[in-house]
Amino acid sequence: MEDRFSLERWIVGASLLLLMLLSWIYLLLMADGMEAMTGDGGSAKYMWLMPMGKWDTTDFLLGFIMWVIMMIGMMIPSAAPMIFLFAKIRRRAEASGRALMLTSIFSLGYFAVWAAFSLAATVLQYLLTEWRLYSDLMETDNALLSGLILILAGFFQMTPWKNACLSHCQSPVGFLASNWRDGVGGSFRMGLTHGCYCLGCCWLIMLVLFSVGIMNLVWIAVLSVFVLCEKFFAVGKGVSYATGFALIVFGLLRTTQIL
Repeated sequence: MEDRFSLERWIVGASLLLLMLLSWIYLLLMADGMEAMTGDGGSAKYMWLMPMGKWDTTDFLLGFIMWVIMMIGMMIPSAAPMIFLFAKIRRRAEASGRALMLTSIFSLGYFAVWAAFSLAATVLQYLLTEWRLYSDLMETDNALLSGLILILAGFFQMTPWKNACLSHCQSPVGFLASNWRDGVGGSFRMGLTHGCYCLGCCWLIMLVLFSVGIMNLVWIAVLSVFVLCEKFFAVGKGVSYATGFALIVFGLLRTTQIL
């Protein structure tokens, strides 16, 4: 029995790690293609991965895929503890093999929420591009837009809504105890619920990418680490407030074009 539990734990961990690695490989290839566009090196064969020019259906689909993969790569580290705990509880209650299936369903529900966010982000990117506020390099030189996004994200860090969602994300045991559902539908619903709390906690932080550059890999990594620290360290709320203040200052400096 214990051998089976150990094997399933390794399968869950290996699956999450592989999914994260594949996501980052995709992002690295896109960044390589972007360097080719700017003449800074890179490989032109990866340029097809990016939406370019006047968006058509293909460009919109590429943009949506980019956002989905980016959200998966960014959110797996912070979602992993909840997924592992869910899998552990299921392993102790379900027949062989079913626990892995229900864990996959739970994860699918969680990432479905981020897929919905990715769709909204793609629409926003399309509109900003059409309004000539965003470039094919997925960055803006509009100081007002850039600064406003940072300021809004900073103030959001200090809101009761942010704190309420963060408290659910910081307590995997508490979340599962108060939201437990049995069966396939229940597992998917739990994943959706956790995803909604996670989205409520992080959505404006993710929109910071519109200010600093959607394919800025350094910022993608920084935001990923920030979300992880915010959720799973005791200083989570302190980090939120400090980051909020820093984002507001950064946004004001960006708006006035000092930075």
